[in-house]
Amino acid sequence: MAPTSSVSGYSSTGQIRLRSLLRAIRNSNVSVFYQTPNLNYSWAENLPDFWHLPWRPDISEAELMPKDIAAQLMAAKNQLLETGDAQRLEISFPDKKNPRWYEFFIDSDRDEDGKIIGVVTTAVEISELKHREQVLKILLREVSHRSKNLLAIIQSIAMQTARFSGSVDQFLQKFRGRLHSLSHSQDLVTDSNWHGADFRELLFSQLEKYIHPKDPRLTITGQDAYLFPGAALHVGLAFHELIVNSASYGALACEHGSLTISAELEPDGEGEMDLIIHWKEQTCPPDSPDRTGRTDHPTDVPALQKPQPDASRFGSAVLLRIVPQAVSGTAHYSIKPDSVEYYLRIPHRNFDF
Repeated sequence: MAPTSSVSGYSSTGQIRLRSLLRAIRNSNVSVFYQTPNLNYSWAENLPDFWHLPWRPDISEAELMPKDIAAQLMAAKNQLLETGDAQRLEISFPDKKNPRWYEFFIDSDRDEDGKIIGVVTTAVEISELKHREQVLKILLREVSHRSKNLLAIIQSIAMQTARFSGSVDQFLQKFRGRLHSLSHSQDLVTDSNWHGADFRELLFSQLEKYIHPKDPRLTITGQDAYLFPGAALHVGLAFHELIVNSASYGALACEHGSLTISAELEPDGEGEMDLIIHWKEQTCPPDSPDRTGRTDHPTDVPALQKPQPDASRFGSAVLLRIVPQAVSGTAHYSIKPDSVEYYLRIPHRNFDF
C-alpha cells in the first residue's frame, strides 16, 4: 500500500476532510493515482495488495503493472491529454486463481484557467461483479438450452398425440394430460435450480391425482435416486402414461388391484451402477367388479387384449422408444390380461444416489 499523501498546507477543517477521504479510500476497493501532465507519478493511495510493488514517486507505468496493461493505460491517458475527454477502461489482471478485474476512470485535474495540471486515475475493483456476470451468462445459456429442449419435447408430444388421436376433443384431452405431467416434472426440476428431481418426489407428483400415497394397493420400494433434469422430465412422462392406463383399465381402476413400483441399483458390467425402475401392477380379474361396480371391462382398450403392447400407440411409443432413447437406456413393456410390467434401465450418468 502506498503511503498516505501529505495533508500539510490545508486548513484544519481541510486536513480533517482530506484525512477522512483517504481513510475511506483505504477501507474500500478503490485505488487513486495522481500524475503530472508529463505522466510522472506524484502519489498513489490504496494500491492493490496483489501488485506487491514498493511505491516510489518516480515509478514507471511498466513497473507498476504488466506491460500490455500499462500500454492500454498510457494510450488512454495520452488521449485525455490530447482531447481533454475523460477515459474509462475495464482491464483484467492475471492472478494465481482467478483474474482480478478493475474499472479505470481517467480524468484531468485543472487549474482555475482550465489548464490540465494533473491526471487523476481511479481504479475500482469489479472482480465480484464480473464473476456474477459470468455466472449469469452461464445460467442464461443453460436456461436457453433447456428451454429449447423443453419446447422440442412439447412439440414432439403435440405431434405424436395428434397422430394417434381420432378427434380434436380426444387430442385436447390427451395433450392436456401430458402437458400437465410435463409441467409437474418441470416444476420439480426448476425448484432444484435445474439440478433434477428425487425419484419418489417425481413419482408422487404424477400419482397424486389418481391415488393416495398410503392407499393399500400401492407399494413403493427401493432407492430414492436423484434423476438429472433430462431424465426427470422423460421418466415423469413415462409415469404419466403408465398411471393413466392403470387408472383407466388397470390396477388403479378396481378395488382389488395392486401396484408395486421399485427403483433398484444394478451393476452394468463395467464397474458402474444402473438404476432399474420396475413397474408391476396386478389388474382386476375379468369377472371382478371395478371401482364403478361394473363387471364388464372396456372393450375399446386394445392393450389389455394383447400379450404385448401395441407399438403403434403413442403411450407405448413413449415407454418403449422415446423415454429409453432420452436416457440412453433400455425398456421392456409387457401387458397381459391380469398384469402389466414395465422395466426401464437408466445408465449411471443420468442419476445420482
